[in-house]
Amino acid sequence: MLALRRERRRIRMVRPLALSCAALVLSACGERANLQVADGTGPRPQLPAPNPTAIPTVNIAPAVGWPADTAPTPAEGLAVNAYATGLDHPRWLHVLPNGDVLVAESNAPARKASGLKAWVAGRVMKRAGAAVPSADRISLLRDADGDGVAELRTVFLKHLHSPFGMALVGEDFYVANADAVWRFRYRAGATQINEAGTKVTDLPAGINHHWTKNLIAGGDGRKLYITVGSNSNVGENGMEMEEGRAAIWELDRASGQKRLFATGLRNPNGLAWEPQTGALWTAVNERDEIGSDLVPDYITSVRDGGFYGWPYSYYGRHVDVRVQPARPDLVAKAVVPDYALGPHTASLGIAFSHGTRLPPRYANGLFVGQHGSWNRKPKSGYKVIYVPFRDGRPDGAPLTVLEGFLDSKERARGRPVDVRLDRRGDLLVSDDVGNAVWRVTAAR
Repeated sequence: MLALRRERRRIRMVRPLALSCAALVLSACGERANLQVADGTGPRPQLPAPNPTAIPTVNIAPAVGWPADTAPTPAEGLAVNAYATGLDHPRWLHVLPNGDVLVAESNAPARKASGLKAWVAGRVMKRAGAAVPSADRISLLRDADGDGVAELRTVFLKHLHSPFGMALVGEDFYVANADAVWRFRYRAGATQINEAGTKVTDLPAGINHHWTKNLIAGGDGRKLYITVGSNSNVGENGMEMEEGRAAIWELDRASGQKRLFATGLRNPNGLAWEPQTGALWTAVNERDEIGSDLVPDYITSVRDGGFYGWPYSYYGRHVDVRVQPARPDLVAKAVVPDYALGPHTASLGIAFSHGTRLPPRYANGLFVGQHGSWNRKPKSGYKVIYVPFRDGRPDGAPLTVLEGFLDSKERARGRPVDVRLDRRGDLLVSDDVGNAVWRVTAAR
């Protein structure tokens, strides 16, 4: 009985403290940016001194969804319409050869977490609309009459485990779950797969601080390239928990053997092949909690064997003193990313514009879906941008393609995730708060 009374007293003491801490966090206490997002964008972003605070800056856009008859705002010369609505947390997209669009309706695996920080994180995720259970399925959308709206929707695959990346090589359809890559038999034109799949390889799982696993097939189809994000912000759970993570893996389809292709990438998501050079490009979410101006997320070409700094340094050789013991030997060889996308923009999906039928200014470059910040004041991201390229490299300032995902009160009506060209060359954008797929076309 005495122990019970002590526990009740402890709870009464801790609960106000927890609520006070949560209130401080959710009210976005702490520092704010001194630079503009544009200052942290481009091939040579400004990187001021770190500005860590006792309480990390948290500036969430509460999720409210889209009011009836509203949509994101396209740039001049573009138009937007809802390709599909009423989805369940749509994250990643894949376009099949016949034009069918696959959408992974997915979220983080359920996990048990304890402690005040985990509790606050859960509250933050809920407020941002990111705490919904995972539907664990891939749906198929078909626009058979070509009017830009999918009139057919079927469950293509179900009973998955937080699915994300998808790739089709011949009749082999690959899905990257949170913990493994699976292969299924696909028949052209099929609207669902009912046959059991085959596990191809396990992927690092565990805590799954970053759960999304993307994949893409190489040009000749012999290899798959798979992204695995880190299990922490900067290794605070111990580097033994980061084995095989913060990396892109290369998987040989014939043998099933895999190797680390590139490392030191905190949370790589989007993958795409640059059409002129054939180089693999990725979008990477960088570290948090050292200020609103640090660190820019980025896109970069991926070098075989390249090390990109995480967790020991950022944007090349800028040492993160929070990480101990230090590794100056690794910092010395850290690759500088090609192009910064602004701090905390949460840039996820990427798609090269080769083959688009959007206006000529979008003919040669990269579309990027920016999911939006939580660790920056004021907010950043919450839009789709376009980075011009020349001769296979970024060339110039980004253009805004789609915005208006925040309302006048800075609440999230939607959050863009993946971007993909459909078979006709229009741009599709998944929106996991608006539960929609948007279609961007040239204005008529």
